[in-house]
Amino acid sequence: MVKIRLARVGSKGNPIFRVVVADSRAPRDGRNIETIGRYDPQPNPSFVEIDLERANHWVGVGAQPTPAVRKLIKIAEASQ
Repeated sequence: MVKIRLARVGSKGNPIFRVVVADSRAPRDGRNIETIGRYDPQPNPSFVEIDLERANHWVGVGAQPTPAVRKLIKIAEASQ
């Protein structure tokens, strides 16, 4: 099963995430199929950048977004 989920790339105490399309069996920060966005929760307001065209493509072919990514997609849609 393919999932759209977050992969952590920030250092200790500095969380920064990539929004990635990955096989559900792969580790959180392991191999991914495609990177479709970024999320930085630290600034106020937090930084969310997602390629909505690619996200919709992957959902269309059966990828399941996690609940956190589903919320981020709604935020990205509202900011456009």
